Amino acid sequence: MALEDAKHQIDTAITRDDLKGLAFENAFSGATSFLRRRYTKDLTGVDVAVTGIPFDQAVTNRPGTRFGPRAIRAACSLQPFDPPYGWDGYSPLEALAIADYGDMALDYAYPADVPARIEAHIKGILDAGAAAITLGGDHSVTLPILRAHAAKHGPIALIQVDAHTDTWPDDDPSRIDHGTFCYTAVKEGLIDVAHSAHVGIRTVVEDNLGIHIHDAAELHARGAGAVAADLRARVGNRPVYLSFDIDGLDPAFAPGTGTPVWGGLSSAQAAQLLRGLAGITLVGGDVVEVSPPYDHAEMTAVAGAHVAMELLCLWGWTRR
Repeated sequence: MALEDAKHQIDTAITRDDLKGLAFENAFSGATSFLRRRYTKDLTGVDVAVTGIPFDQAVTNRPGTRFGPRAIRAACSLQPFDPPYGWDGYSPLEALAIADYGDMALDYAYPADVPARIEAHIKGILDAGAAAITLGGDHSVTLPILRAHAAKHGPIALIQVDAHTDTWPDDDPSRIDHGTFCYTAVKEGLIDVAHSAHVGIRTVVEDNLGIHIHDAAELHARGAGAVAADLRARVGNRPVYLSFDIDGLDPAFAPGTGTPVWGGLSSAQAAQLLRGLAGITLVGGDVVEVSPPYDHAEMTAVAGAHVAMELLCLWGWTRR
């Protein structure tokens, strides 16, 4: 750590000039942008824009994920000092121009308007030439994000880490539900089903609409590295969107979520899985369902912050 920089850096979310580079201001102070990146709505020259969608009105159980983006930003303040471990020295904060695009504005009293707002919000980032990494919010936010990505890339391969497949049937387009986003995405043709997969599933699935499942038991038995190799083979060189529901982790590692299910991934397994995906053509991703009101010692927010860093690594790895 550059001690001299630590003496002078403060509020780099506001004051930094360069979109690239590590940051050394004290982890316990300053404006908490994502990884101390600059807050900006100007995406000129930006490779990746990180944005928050503070929406949680589509949950089936415990709310609170509207506070997820803020908690993840605060939890990631320990990470910008060094390149992330396990990536052979690759340093996305130094290699990529990354901006914190802030949160999407919404009127909580008009939840039906939110999906279209999300789609337009993400489309604006993509049209500016940047990739979008999103901090949720409940898992319903992924559907309009997928619409924006599919409009640009066509049907995309989806890797979804989750305790649930979110393929419960729902043929009412006016409903907004975090448990049906994947069902609707398949029905709308947003997902390349044959080359998509769910990872970490440990709830009953009546119809998964043809998407392959690597359930939690398989991952525990075979290892995260083996499952990651299967995923790489399944998606090939197709554009991939990775959605990481934090309840994919066991509640021992991520208690702060709305629908916890025992028997999930450990933090170590999640890290091995994500690093094992290096080489996929990631075009976007999200980490969702971090609910700070049910968290303990900020451990769920810390896990979400690390997942988001791994998404940056995956996006940049094939673009070195």
